[in-house]
Amino acid sequence: MRLEKSFNHAKYEQVIYEKSEKHIVATSQFAAHSHSGDPSSPQEGRADATDGRCFTITLPPPNITGCLHIGHAFTSTIQDIMLRFQRQNGRIVFGQPGIDHAGIATQIIVEKKLANEGISRKEIGREVFLKEVWKWKEESGCQIFNQLRKLGMSVDWSTSRFTLDPEANAAVLEAFVRLYRDGLIYRAQRIVNWDPILKTAISDLEVMNKEEKGKLWHIKYRIVADPDKSANPEEYIVVATTRPETLFGDTAVCVHPQDQRYSHLIGKLAVVPLVNRRVPIVADEACDPQKGTGVLKVTPACSFEDFEIGQRHNLEIVEIMNEDATLNANVPEQFRGLSREAARVEAVNALSSGGLVEKIEDIVHSVPYNDRSGCLMEPRVTYQWFLDAEKLAGPAIDVVEEGKIKFIPDQWKNTYFNWMRNIQPWCLSRQIWWGHQIPIWYAPDGEFFCATTEEEAAELARQHFGRDVPLKRDEDVLDTWFSSGLWPFLTQYWPDDTEMLRVRYPNDMLVTGFDIIFFWVARMVMLGVYFMKDVPFREVYIHPLIRDEKGQKMSKSKGNVIDPLVLMEKYGTDATRFTLASLAIPGRDIRMSEELVENSRNFITKIWNAAVFLEMNGCMLSKSQKECDKARLLGLNALILHELREFMKATKGHYDNHRFDLVTQNIIKFLREVFCDVYIEGLKVCLAGAHAAESREVASFVFGEFLKVSNPVIPFVTEYLWEALAEKCERGGVEFVGEFEGTDMLLISKWAAIKEPATEDEEGWKQADLCIKLTDEIRSVRGLLNVSPAAKLKLMLKTYVDEKAADFATKKETLVRFINNNANWICALGKLSCIDVDGEQQNVLGLRIIVEGWVFYLESPPNINKDDIVSIISRKKEALLRDCELLQKKTENLAYKEARFEQWSVDHENLTLKQQEIEKINAISSELT
Repeated sequence: MRLEKSFNHAKYEQVIYEKSEKHIVATSQFAAHSHSGDPSSPQEGRADATDGRCFTITLPPPNITGCLHIGHAFTSTIQDIMLRFQRQNGRIVFGQPGIDHAGIATQIIVEKKLANEGISRKEIGREVFLKEVWKWKEESGCQIFNQLRKLGMSVDWSTSRFTLDPEANAAVLEAFVRLYRDGLIYRAQRIVNWDPILKTAISDLEVMNKEEKGKLWHIKYRIVADPDKSANPEEYIVVATTRPETLFGDTAVCVHPQDQRYSHLIGKLAVVPLVNRRVPIVADEACDPQKGTGVLKVTPACSFEDFEIGQRHNLEIVEIMNEDATLNANVPEQFRGLSREAARVEAVNALSSGGLVEKIEDIVHSVPYNDRSGCLMEPRVTYQWFLDAEKLAGPAIDVVEEGKIKFIPDQWKNTYFNWMRNIQPWCLSRQIWWGHQIPIWYAPDGEFFCATTEEEAAELARQHFGRDVPLKRDEDVLDTWFSSGLWPFLTQYWPDDTEMLRVRYPNDMLVTGFDIIFFWVARMVMLGVYFMKDVPFREVYIHPLIRDEKGQKMSKSKGNVIDPLVLMEKYGTDATRFTLASLAIPGRDIRMSEELVENSRNFITKIWNAAVFLEMNGCMLSKSQKECDKARLLGLNALILHELREFMKATKGHYDNHRFDLVTQNIIKFLREVFCDVYIEGLKVCLAGAHAAESREVASFVFGEFLKVSNPVIPFVTEYLWEALAEKCERGGVEFVGEFEGTDMLLISKWAAIKEPATEDEEGWKQADLCIKLTDEIRSVRGLLNVSPAAKLKLMLKTYVDEKAADFATKKETLVRFINNNANWICALGKLSCIDVDGEQQNVLGLRIIVEGWVFYLESPPNINKDDIVSIISRKKEALLRDCELLQKKTENLAYKEARFEQWSVDHENLTLKQQEIEKINAISSELT
């Protein structure tokens, strides 16, 4: 049975993955264990930690609510490439999988589910609600794991962790208690981002600002020159605001201290319209004289900027909003209970009726929304739990400055530094139920106790009061990013001093996008250095974000979302992975399209076709294959072994340097331009000659090593061909049956250590390389003159550019001998009838070809005279010059280079190639004239 026409990814990918998964589990460094088991005990038959530190990547835990999107696929592909590459290099590898409980996102889903059933969480209470969430988790959560399996993630899924499993929860509470007792966690009344729908504080990093059309109202605030007198109706200061409904909470009016327009008013009082509250006019540099009227209404309870101004000037905080963003009892009665939007309309109407609106401007401004709920955010002053992030930031900055953590590309460390050096207190508490409940217990008098368990808290209370008192636990839960920040060591059963923790911490590498440097990377560094006294990882590989082919952000509303699951179904996982790897270039944004995946599928088909040719010609792989050790090789075979050696060296360097885009470029170039276009074309002749056995052995070895090198990026097709062609060799059939032992898989195959060539082989590949360059030039000339591939032309060796060189005779003798011994494949590649190494120039129309100093003449194509040649190349030259002129203008445009560097690089390369074609035309023309 022969190989099929093409790889059936739908039929074989799952079979191959299940086989590799069994092998990964069987050789995993530590056993999967129950929650009651000993996490430090290696399972019998598995690699012990004493073998040395393993290569570890902690996978970013996707949300339990998540479905594989293109960003997940991009990150996971890069992670898996590194795991597979390190595994092939003989290292024990470990990729830590897991799932994040995604507090807010999960609660939203379950609340909506219950609402559809006519149930609210407050009706059923916390305990019953959490049972419903766990039930949903078991039935519908973690679906992304199966999708990551489809992507080919080569990890031991039995080691997966969940941020809310019992050990993880205990570790999170332990971390909170330690930080609290060290004085780094505290409770304070501060302004936070508030979601009126979810009724919880939200991290400022989770706020999504949208540009929207709005209005800027210019409102008159009357001036009180003398506190003992009434306001002067003729004297006023104009405040510009986008939120007139918040003026009920104004406690000051602010101007810049250097603004001469208002300096005479500083220290006086202004009257807040509609509530007639007298407030001071203060001076603060936070007020921008160029913005609006240069005057701010200061509402400390409704604005982050105003809150800070209020703190500096000791202003009163007047809270005017309820939890749901309706107005409360601190506003005039007619506005109470109104929504923000309705209150705005009523407030503007009342102000206009009183002649207090000077003018209204149409503007475009940034409006904050919760990325999860889609709700318009509302700044709100509440009591929350905070982490003093500034104290943790210092050591976390130091480890990057000292090079203990390396960012790749390096420039991303500047983004890290910028945020860390301006870090704000981290609001840890969330007013939801799904998550790690804060380990704080309150006594009836408000005194509270921090402990990991209620029993411990009761003992602390007993010591404080001298008696037992009833305690009530804080109902808030911790920000999901807190547990995520502990992920590199929490997953290894910290705070226990386990063997797996010692072996796997620090991680070797973290792979993520630049958009969560603040969310996750910085927090892992702060908490890792604090608790573990060491960095959580040695390298942080930051990949760009994927946009659509037009450079736009993907969104469902735009209809431009690229679903990796659809791509894998349509084109296969290998094509999807190969495309993503090819896009892993240093930068901020990359463009993705289905066409790119189709191109990758077509290239993988090229690999398959090469395998079909080898199989048809008896070039079979062997599990124990080794390099051909024949003393003197045919030039073509010596050349392909040299090219393989260079390919493997360069590609290993790109893997090591995390340049996966260059890895894919190398794979394409070697397979297409070297193995197929040169070697296989020459092999077609060699397999019918005296060197057939040698050529089969070399071809099999080279293709097998190519499959190994390509396997980390293209795991399924390469694994299939590796087994199928070896099955053919050993069993007499080519059907993939999945019966090889795990040790036979490419998954853990070692790259061959290719020996340096013997002297005669080195001379052979160098001569072969010269002849390949010669055939390339011949092909170029034939293409230039539109010569039919069927036309066999004669080639004559004329002379050497430097015939007076002392070693000329020796060089010519060596070249002539090589050409005579290898004429069959050279003629096959160049479409030549013969090569005359002693010929004289006869009837040749100036088609001179020079390669490495040797001068050859190509026989005149049949039925083409000198005038025909001149006419053909003149037309081609004119077209090339036009193309070059356009490309020159594009590549000289610096703005185009910065905005679309990838396309600029393609254009620049095309310009170079076209300029080289013009040079060839000029050389031919000079011979003809």
